[in-house]
Amino acid sequence: MTLQRGASVVFDKVQKSYDGEVLVVKNLNLDIKKGEFLTMLGPSGSGKTTCLMMLAGFEPASHGEIYLNEKPINNVPPHKRGVGMVFQNYALFPHMTVAENLAFPLQVRKMSKAEQEEKVKRALEMVEMPQFGSRRPAQLSGGQQQRVAVARALVFDPDLILMDEPLGALDKQLREQMQYEIKHIHENLGVTVVYVTHDQTEALTMSDRVAVFNDGVIQQLSSPDELYEAPKNSFVAQFIGENNKLNGTVTAINGNICDVRLADGTMLKADRVNVGAVGDATTISLRPERIETVVNDAMENKITGHIEELIYLGDHIRVRMRVAGNPEFIVKVRNRAGEQKLARGQEIQISWFADDCKALDPVG
Repeated sequence: MTLQRGASVVFDKVQKSYDGEVLVVKNLNLDIKKGEFLTMLGPSGSGKTTCLMMLAGFEPASHGEIYLNEKPINNVPPHKRGVGMVFQNYALFPHMTVAENLAFPLQVRKMSKAEQEEKVKRALEMVEMPQFGSRRPAQLSGGQQQRVAVARALVFDPDLILMDEPLGALDKQLREQMQYEIKHIHENLGVTVVYVTHDQTEALTMSDRVAVFNDGVIQQLSSPDELYEAPKNSFVAQFIGENNKLNGTVTAINGNICDVRLADGTMLKADRVNVGAVGDATTISLRPERIETVVNDAMENKITGHIEELIYLGDHIRVRMRVAGNPEFIVKVRNRAGEQKLARGQEIQISWFADDCKALDPVG
C-alpha cells in the first residue's frame, strides 16, 4: 500500500452542539494516519456522522480544530478541502450519463477535456465498469450506482475519501461484495478512508482501525480483532458481535483474574478488565463461540445449563440456554460429525476459560 498517497487527519478537542446546550460530540481527540481505513462505528445519535460532516465541511465545529495534512481546515469551505465523498443515496445526477457524472468534479476544477477523459476512463476501470460510461443512473442497478459513486469520489485523485453509510441501501449479498471491492480499492490506491456505519460486521471486515462511538464519545479505538477480543467496557462488548452477559459481584482479585459471584450464587473466574475493588458490581462478557458443551478440565469455569432452544444455521447450531438464571445465554456449537447430539429440555455441562470472559463495568 502506498501510504505517501493518503492524507493525515487530526481532530483536536473538537466539540459540536446544534442548540448551544447539548453536546453531540464531546471533546474529540483523534489522529487518523495517512493511508489508513478508519471506520466510525456506533448506534444512531452517537455522533459518528456529525464527525464526518465536520470533516467534510458541511457542519462547523462548535469548539476545537480539525487538521488535514497538518493544516487547520475549520474555515476552509467544503469544495476547497479536496475531499471525495460517497453518500448512501449515491447522489448521482439523473440527467447526466455515468461519464458526465464522473467528469463533473473535474470540470469544477477546470481540468482540460483530454485530462477529464483520461481520469474518467481510469476511474471506471477502478470499479470494473469501463463499458458503462454512456448509461444514465436509472439504467443501473443499486450496486452499479454505488460503484459509480465511489468512482466519482476517486476521479480527481483526492488524498481523503469520506463514506457515509454507503452500502446501507444494498441487499445483504451485494453489500458484502461491495465491502470487499471498496477494501481492495483502498489497498491498491493507498488513499485515506474515513467510513461511517452502524453495521459492526462491515466495520470489522473493512477497517484498519475502528472508533466505536456512543453519546458523542469514542468508547474504544482499536484494530478489529482487538475490538472483538478485548473490549474495554460493557458498551463495546455488547455492541460488537454477539455476547453473553452475566451480572455479579467481585469477591476476590488475584492479578489479572478476579472471582465473581453471580446473583444465584454461582462462582466464576474472569479476566479483570474494567472492575474496581472487591465488593463492586461487574458484568461479565462472554462470546458464544468460546464455550464448550462438554466439561473441559483445563477450563476454570464449569457450570450446568438447561437447553431452551436449538436453531440450525448450517455451519453451527445456535443453542439458547438458561444459565445462572439467564434464559438468553447463547452457545454456538460447530456442526460436524462426532459432536454430541443436543436436545431441547436437556441439562448439560458447559465450560470456558477465565481469559475468555471479561469482567467489565456493570450494566443492567
